[in-house]
Amino acid sequence: MKALAILAVTACSLAALAQPLPEVSVGRIERLPAIASKFVDARPVDVWLPAGYSPDRRYPVLYLHDGQMLYDASKTWNHQAWDVHLAISRLLLAGRIPETLVVGIWNNGKFRHSEYYPEKFLPFVPQATRAAFIDKALQGRSRADAYLRYLVEELKPAIDARYPTRPGRDGTFVMGSSMGGLISVYAMSEYPQVFGGAAGLSTHWVGSFEPNAALPLAAFNYLQARLADPATHRLYLDHGTTELDALYAPYQAIIDQIVKDRGYTAANSVSRVFEGAGHNEQAWAARLETPLLFLLGPP
Repeated sequence: MKALAILAVTACSLAALAQPLPEVSVGRIERLPAIASKFVDARPVDVWLPAGYSPDRRYPVLYLHDGQMLYDASKTWNHQAWDVHLAISRLLLAGRIPETLVVGIWNNGKFRHSEYYPEKFLPFVPQATRAAFIDKALQGRSRADAYLRYLVEELKPAIDARYPTRPGRDGTFVMGSSMGGLISVYAMSEYPQVFGGAAGLSTHWVGSFEPNAALPLAAFNYLQARLADPATHRLYLDHGTTELDALYAPYQAIIDQIVKDRGYTAANSVSRVFEGAGHNEQAWAARLETPLLFLLGPP
């Protein structure tokens, strides 16, 4: 049975890696060769290079989760996409951000929740709630710390070796939406020496799909102790007011206070509300320039 399970995972990984490249109207996309990871299942990683890309220059890098949803709506499950290449190109043409490489890491399908829900939140969740959450939502175990080790120990070194990056903290950023927002804030807090800024759009502090206290309280307790140093980091958070985002306001208000208590100011953090915006790629695409400018623009 164990051998069959390994074969099934391998088949799924190979199927994902065989997916066609997204098409973009500006810049170009390269797919990173598959990494034989010690930590996660293989998945596609798509690297967007701006139109003026040159191997003779050095570039900051933005790591983005849910990589299959970033560029080409004709190839996504819901026919929506972030249009990251268009937002960055508009800001580039306006001279507001430097040319930047984007690393889009595809999510792992049914294990998305398990890889994106911060593992070190779990000790703060009451035991009965924690056991049920791990069993159902996380498919039996958390994979978040393993996913971050893949990003930091395997993927980032591969990117830095293949492309002319600015590999230090001040040139390395991470962003995601919903659960991807959670893992982005967690990544910066777990690896503050690696990521100099994080952005969470429609950050899913609620943890599940119903209002609850236990999972948001776990996030609060973790961030009170572990949120990255404001002296060396930038933090962007936002949410809309409709669809799943309609749940977020009370939780985000407490997060905002924790961020302030940790010493962040308007110079290195922002929390925005987008009235009428829902929980989908079209909504995130419509406001994407705001977090991009905050992370990548001048202080």
